[in-house]
Amino acid sequence: MTRMDPITRTVARNLCTGCGACAGAFPAAIRMVDDPVNGRRPVVASTAQGRDAAKKAVSLCAGTGSDFTALGAHDGFGPVVGAWEGHAADPEIRHRGSSGGAVTALALFALQTGLAQGVAHIAARADDARLNEAVISENRAGLLRGAGSRYAQASPAEALGAIAAGDRPIAFIGKPCDVASVAKARAADPALSRKIPLTIAIFCAGAPNLVATERLLDRLGVPKQATLTDLRYRGNGWPGLMQARYRDADGVEKESEGIPYAVGWGQILQAERRWRCRICVDHTGALADISVGDPWHNPPEGAAEEGRSLIIARTAAGKALIEAALRAGVLIAVPQPRDVIATAQPNLVSAQGAVWGRRLAMRAFGLPLPADQGMPLLRAWLNLSGRAKLSSVAGTLRRIARLRLWRPVRIKARLLYTSPS
Repeated sequence: MTRMDPITRTVARNLCTGCGACAGAFPAAIRMVDDPVNGRRPVVASTAQGRDAAKKAVSLCAGTGSDFTALGAHDGFGPVVGAWEGHAADPEIRHRGSSGGAVTALALFALQTGLAQGVAHIAARADDARLNEAVISENRAGLLRGAGSRYAQASPAEALGAIAAGDRPIAFIGKPCDVASVAKARAADPALSRKIPLTIAIFCAGAPNLVATERLLDRLGVPKQATLTDLRYRGNGWPGLMQARYRDADGVEKESEGIPYAVGWGQILQAERRWRCRICVDHTGALADISVGDPWHNPPEGAAEEGRSLIIARTAAGKALIEAALRAGVLIAVPQPRDVIATAQPNLVSAQGAVWGRRLAMRAFGLPLPADQGMPLLRAWLNLSGRAKLSSVAGTLRRIARLRLWRPVRIKARLLYTSPS
C-alpha cells in the first residue's frame, strides 16, 4: 500500500481547515477542491513531486496545530492592544459590509496609504455564486466585491503563491485559521513575511459546507434549474437578510425572498459546520494584526439597521493603522474596554470553553488532535457551568459515535474542482 503523504493524512484525520496554504505554496502539486460534505480540501498529485510538496507544505498547516505561546498571557481570545466599536465613514462600504464595514474600510485605507498595493481576500466565484475563490484586489471596486460575510467554505491562503511570486506588499484578510497558516508561512520565510505587511482576521464561528448552502437555497425558494447569480448571507444593513438572485428557466432575473440572519445561520447553516471548526481554539483571530467581529452586546434593532463593527488591534502595527484611519476620518469609532470580546461574543466564550471537553472525549476514542499550544483551554472549560462541562464531553462522545469520526475523511474531487488562480 502506498504510504499516505502528510497533507492527505491531515485531511483524512479530520484536521484540515481548508485554508489553502498548502495549495498556494505548491500550486503545481496540490489543488483545492470543493467536496460537498467535507468542505474545501486539498488534493495532492499522486506523483513524487506531489509527495515532496506535501512534505514541505505540512509545515504551513495550522490545521495540525498552532503555537500561541508567543502572545503571552491572555483571556483566551488573544492579545488586545486596543479595542473600538464603530463603522466605516464611507456609507456604501458601511451598508455593504456584514456589520459596520470596518474590514473593507481598513483594507482600502492600507491601499490608499501605500502600506499595501493589493489585498488578498475571498469573493464569490463569478461562475458559481455558491462557491468562493481567493482574489487579490487593488482598488475599492475589488474590495467591495468581497464585502459581506460568505458563510461557505473558502481558501484565502491560496493567494500565498501569487504573493510569494510577486514583488508587491499584499495585505491579507481571512478567517482566524487562515491567518494562523499565513503566520506559519511568514515565520518560515522572511522574504514572504515582508510582502505581507498586514493581516486582518474576521471573527468566525465555523464554516458550513456546500450541503448547507443547498439547503439555504431551498429555503430561499430558488428553483433547482435556476442559474444562481448572487447569494448574500449578510450585509446591506446589519445584520442584513440572506437572499439570492437568479435567472429562471426563461432567463428572467429574479430575487428570492429574504430571511433573517438568525434563521439562516441558526436553523440552517450552523448545523453543517465541519468537525474541525468545533474543536477550534481561536475564533477571533489572535494571530492577526487586526481582527473584526460583531458587537452583539449592542445588537441591531432590525435587519436593515446601520451596521457597527467591533475592531480589535492585536499588534502595535494593527493599532497604528486603526488610529491613523480614525485620524483620517476613514473610520468612526469609540474606544472599548479590553475585555469587550467576551462581552460582545458570549457564544464564543462558551464555544472556547467547550473545546477542552470535546478534545477530552476525542482522546477517549484515540482520535487525532491538533497540537495547539498557548491557549488556556482547561481554564476556559472550568469556567463553564457543570451542565455545560458535561455536555461538552458527553455530547461529543455521542457525536463521535453518530458521525463515526474515526473513519478517514475521503475527498470526492469530482465536478467541483477549481484550479488555483
